[in-house]
Amino acid sequence: MSTIAELNPTPLWKHFAKLCEIPRPSKHEDKVVAYIVDFAKNRGLDVKLDQIGNIIIKKPATPGMEDRKTLAMQSHVDMVPQKNADTDHDFLTDPIKAYVDGEWVTADGTTLGADNGIGVAAILALLESTDIPHPPLEALLTIDEEAGMTGAKHLQPGHFEADLLLNLDTEDEGELYVGCAGGVDVNVSLPYTATPIEADHLAFKLSVRGLRGGHSGLDIDKGRGNANKIANRIIDTARRQIPELRIASLDGGSLRNAIPRESFSVITVSQENSALLQEIALQTSAVIKGEFDNEPKLDITLEATDTPSSTMDVATQEKLIHCIRCCPNGVERMSTALEGIADTSNNLARVVTETTDSGNSQVRIQCLVRSLSDSARDEHGLNVAAAFALAGAETSLDNAYPGWTPNMQSPLLALMKQVYQQMEGKAPEVKVIHAGLECGLLAKPYPNWDMVSFGPTIRRAHSPEERVHIQSVANFWDYFVKVVAAIPQK
Repeated sequence: MSTIAELNPTPLWKHFAKLCEIPRPSKHEDKVVAYIVDFAKNRGLDVKLDQIGNIIIKKPATPGMEDRKTLAMQSHVDMVPQKNADTDHDFLTDPIKAYVDGEWVTADGTTLGADNGIGVAAILALLESTDIPHPPLEALLTIDEEAGMTGAKHLQPGHFEADLLLNLDTEDEGELYVGCAGGVDVNVSLPYTATPIEADHLAFKLSVRGLRGGHSGLDIDKGRGNANKIANRIIDTARRQIPELRIASLDGGSLRNAIPRESFSVITVSQENSALLQEIALQTSAVIKGEFDNEPKLDITLEATDTPSSTMDVATQEKLIHCIRCCPNGVERMSTALEGIADTSNNLARVVTETTDSGNSQVRIQCLVRSLSDSARDEHGLNVAAAFALAGAETSLDNAYPGWTPNMQSPLLALMKQVYQQMEGKAPEVKVIHAGLECGLLAKPYPNWDMVSFGPTIRRAHSPEERVHIQSVANFWDYFVKVVAAIPQK
């Protein structure tokens, strides 16, 4: 970690290096929360946890800036836990192995956690500083942003005095964000009957690997392959020629907000048709690889495997295959008001067979619908759910969160544009993002907050190829410090 900690600016990178050492996947933030609370107490800062577990830290203004407006800063402490199938890593216990790769910092086979660890590190560096001029500061470090925005959803009024808030959770240096999409989870449960495997059947494992994956908001418009869709297509193509084919198990995707990179299915066919299955899989895979020329590492294999104890009943299998075929995936509609921005989308994130606590068999499916419009979000969520409800599945729309409506007349935005122009000699780009930021939820308990989001350049967030550009972190830090110093009087 020493090489990461010694990068410029060292006040920021040393904190990011420390965060890499602390396991902090969503819903398991206890260790990082304890570390940050101790960090604040050891520096004499006012720190507390709210009723849900968000960290709130306050620091007085530096001498001469007591009359400035109070500034709130916000990032989330959790990270997305994604790894390659061949990587041995436990996100609950193991540190992230971050390293310098040319102009970037990345991790060895896992997500890096620059989303949103760089933002957290910047806030800690500012709170720790003794030589950076700043107004009265209030820091909000939320929990569980990536898996449901739990911290932001449960934030209560009364904790903050600030009227201005900087959200440090976007991924293109030199761009300012003033709006974002909202989202809703679509959860599906399709029960099935586990039936004995036929006597002459052989089992095969279909593996779809090597897809680029990525952030289901930022990357959903890039036409990347979805491992769940690809696996289902191969299985359906084979089933049409081999009616006796049976599904024994499915395990595709991992997180609702990550485009699924991998899928592993176990299927069975008679010994007589095993060669035909291999031929169909090979031919279909070649066709799919030809269609996805943007997925150069796509790897599809079919290998003999151990015989499973049971397979899915035929009627449910047919329904499931058709449901996944017709489930919307990707961009549903582009924005007509904002050029080049996705308006509404869905990510078919997770498809897995499992046994419930009561011993029943089911297929569990998770999707994440996003939209710039709350009404379109809910409508498309119902569309996705309907694809599975027709098969008799239980469906629900859960964990809805609102979008963040842009305010182009924001005084904070005007200030930040002015500071950027003075630094760079050009205007920053002002944008709305299809990903979900916590700002829409934060506005509910604090409607007075004037908010802008910005950050360094991060690529492939929510995937093991996540990386952050080193020079952009330095630029982001310099800009952050200058904006903080320019906060106006009350």
